[in-house]
Amino acid sequence: MTERFFEIGVVVAKRTLKSPWAAHAWLPHAILPAAPAIAPWTRLGQDGDDETFYAGPAEVSLNGGSTGHYRDNLASGRPSLWVALRPTGGDEVEVAAVTADPYDGEALAEGVGEIVEAVPMPAEIQAKVTAFVEAFHVERVFTKRKRDRANPEALARHEPGGRTGTGEGGT
Repeated sequence: MTERFFEIGVVVAKRTLKSPWAAHAWLPHAILPAAPAIAPWTRLGQDGDDETFYAGPAEVSLNGGSTGHYRDNLASGRPSLWVALRPTGGDEVEVAAVTADPYDGEALAEGVGEIVEAVPMPAEIQAKVTAFVEAFHVERVFTKRKRDRANPEALARHEPGGRTGTGEGGT
């Protein structure tokens, strides 16, 4: 059965900064193929001054109209999921979105204040996305639209209350 929605776990890193403006930064770090049975914001480990936390579960939604984008992502050599973190006030962040569509990931990066990173897609999720693409992808043939030819007679005519073909306004 091909899944359109599935739940994953998001791991984030809290990196210590040497900056007068901020003590640390939150960054998406990894994706777990399924949400584990632990509470969100459980500390998973520490490496020097940096810590990793299980931020919580998130839902990945696959759209039939985006199968070409998913296919491009899988064929890229580094299949990724894009994770957006949103500050909630103080030092806290929340998982705002997770997507397998690279173009949606790019759009998420345009959000003011959100932290968006591409993280490696686990093999189990690659298999789900591949199955979805195989089940629902329809190749669309690109057809270039042709422009209508300009009518020089219509361009030269003076329209009441409009403009003439000479570039001068008129009423």
